[in-house]
Order: sequence, then structure tokens, then C-alpha cells
Amino acid sequence: MHIAVCMKQVPDSGQIRVHPVTNTIMRQGVPTIINPYDLFALEEALRLRDKFGGEVTVLTMGPPMAEDSLRKTLTFGADRAVLLTDRFFAGSDTLATSFALAAALEKIAREFGEMPVIFTGKQTIDGDTAQVGPGIAKRLNLNQLTYVSRINELDTAAGTITVERRAEGGVQLLSTKMPVLITMLEGTNEIRRGSLADAYRAVSAKIVTWSAVDAGITDITKCGLRGSPTIVKKVFAPQAHAEKATMLPVEDGYDAAAALMNEIFKRQPALEADLMRFASGQ
Repeated sequence: MHIAVCMKQVPDSGQIRVHPVTNTIMRQGVPTIINPYDLFALEEALRLRDKFGGEVTVLTMGPPMAEDSLRKTLTFGADRAVLLTDRFFAGSDTLATSFALAAALEKIAREFGEMPVIFTGKQTIDGDTAQVGPGIAKRLNLNQLTYVSRINELDTAAGTITVERRAEGGVQLLSTKMPVLITMLEGTNEIRRGSLADAYRAVSAKIVTWSAVDAGITDITKCGLRGSPTIVKKVFAPQAHAEKATMLPVEDGYDAAAALMNEIFKRQPALEADLMRFASGQ
């Protein structure tokens, strides 16, 4: 079984700074990492490959330096890595990104075999939109299962897959036909360390590198800034509150709820009166 995983190299969110004048993210000098959510998707793909056999192909769109993250996925055990890189992709929003990745996935299917399952992380830590995975599924006309916390069953003979999906108020048990695109939640598994053989293989492995033309993209106007209708008006860092949080003591027999309400009413004296009027029906 051939499985594809879409991965993104992102700035380390712990070291991102915002320019004080332009209000844009300052990426210079900020180290990059594999999007953490994508690692859960990669591990799930590797588990399915270990169980059913086949190959795992990892795809990313980004600058040439994204090759470093692709080699990292090979150390975990991925069989193949594809880098989609071209100056035409610069400035892509989620619409343009899903267009380019969908085209590359179609070529991967032609070159290396059809994929009954495509994985992505639930979202990226830089854009935080959770739109690219569903966008790819729409463009490729795939069934999509988002926010998946567990794969319960995959029947290769029947071509079906059953998963648990986290939803508001509980968990949904869903079954659908393949091919399917799955976005994995965080904390659903633990990424493996990878073998020494995989580490050696990753060092010398050939990263398949495609330009827009190589991927079969003929309409460049749908890529990069020209294909991105999203406009980011402003990026800013949250301002720290001047007032510090109040710590309430917790002791045996201590009514924490009552103490909390008293503290709220002390700070918001009008709130208690409003609640009393509401309770009395006035």
C-alpha cells in the first residue's frame, strides 16, 4: 500500500519575533522545524505501512532548505521524500498551497503508485488555519476525515477505513471508502526514533525535487501571491497584562468556588447586583 504524507517546514514558534514597525513575522535567524502536528501524521502512516506493507512518500512545498526536514522524515523511516520548490510558490496562502500540493500528489500517484490514504497534520503552527488538508481533499475529490484521533480498522479488500474523530461533546466513529485524506490530531501516537540504517540512508538519499512545471502545473496564476486572495492586514504579539493573576489558597474544607466568586464580585461590584436582579426576575 502506497501512503503519502504532506509535511511542512515551519519556524520554531518558541523563537518567532514580530517586527515592531511592520508588524510582520521576522523569520531571519529563526530555526525551522517539522510542523509538530505532521509528525503524528507521519507516524500513523508508518504504522499502516508496517502492518500492510508498501511505501510512505513524504511531500512538502517550500524553499530548497526544506530538504533538511525531508531528510529528517527519512530518518524516521519514510521511504521517499519529494520537495516541491519554485519561486512561483512564494507567498502562497492556503488556497494556492492546496492547489500546488494537489498537483504534486497527482504526479506522485502517476510516478510511484496510487495512494489509498493521504495524511496531513490537523494544521500548522505558523498559519494555524487547518485549511490545507481539506483543500487538497476537495481538489482531488477525496473523502476527508479531519481531527482523527485513532484509526480503528483498515480493510484493504473492501477498500474501507474506520476511524475515531474528535468532535465537540464527544467522539465520532466514522467509516468511509478509500481513497481518503486524513488529518491527524496531536497526541494520538508517539513518533519512533528510527533505526541506525534509516539514519545512514537519509544522509545519502536522493530527494526528489520538482518545480511547478515538473509537477505538471500549467496555470501559474493559481500559485504564489497571484493565486492567493488572502490578505494579512496585521500580525502582532499579544500584550502582557499589567495586573498579575491572584493565587487563591486551597486547603482541606476550603470552598474554592465561593472564594472565587467573592474575588470576582470584589473586582466587579456591579456584576453581583446584576446577577441578583436577574435571579429575582427584575
